Amino acid sequence: MRLYVAVAVSGFRRFATYRVATAAGVFTNTVFGFIMAYTYIALWDERPGLGGYDLPEALTFVWLGQALLMTSAMMGGGFSDELVERIRTGDVAIDLYRPADLQLWWLAADLGRAAFHLLGRGILPMVLGWLAFELVLPARPVVWALFLLSVALGVVVSFAIRYLVVLTAFWLLDGNGVSQMANLVTVFFSGMLLPLPLFPGWLGELARVLPFSALLQVPSDVFLGRVVGRDLVGALLFQVAWAVALLGAGRALQSVATRKVVVQGG
Repeated sequence: MRLYVAVAVSGFRRFATYRVATAAGVFTNTVFGFIMAYTYIALWDERPGLGGYDLPEALTFVWLGQALLMTSAMMGGGFSDELVERIRTGDVAIDLYRPADLQLWWLAADLGRAAFHLLGRGILPMVLGWLAFELVLPARPVVWALFLLSVALGVVVSFAIRYLVVLTAFWLLDGNGVSQMANLVTVFFSGMLLPLPLFPGWLGELARVLPFSALLQVPSDVFLGRVVGRDLVGALLFQVAWAVALLGAGRALQSVATRKVVVQGG
């Protein structure tokens, strides 16, 4: 366990060194936050109460999306490019023979990355959004704690999805195409463009049960108090279930890939 804690800390420090990139990211998230906020204002002026959200709740959703965009790596990034390159060059064989679990190593590194992005790129845009608009903030500390728990679970689900995508590089050699398609699907079904309750009919029902909703929609529901009591427990268990299922699938695919590397190496 000490090893993986050290890897997580190292991941945090690694991204903390990119100060100019972080400042540029904060600026970008803030600009897009304002663009989406005014778009939502126009939309809610025409359709008040759309999707069961009042305007302050809708605007809060916008800024939560900007805070969690990089935290949950909804547009990819993080460990993905590095691990794909190691698979392409064959350097991953060295990783597989190390006395450390490949999946846990990269999960720990990604948790460190996510922690930095939440603090470095998430808080300031949210504060600026709060200063410019009327947002809904939880009044009870326990809600903040549950929100952070939900965000952490969302990051694990995000990692598990991206890890599965990256492992396809063992067979495709170049994971860029699959990664780009996965990023588009993630952005759409996470609620980054619109809250999932606004999706019509069967599309909305499908979107709510897919793992992508664990990245933004579920944490936002917790933050806004849209799920309480049993529904809150159910929302968190939904994230846990997808995290376990996807991590298990990643471990199974990793075992197949490992055998492939051993056979080729032999």
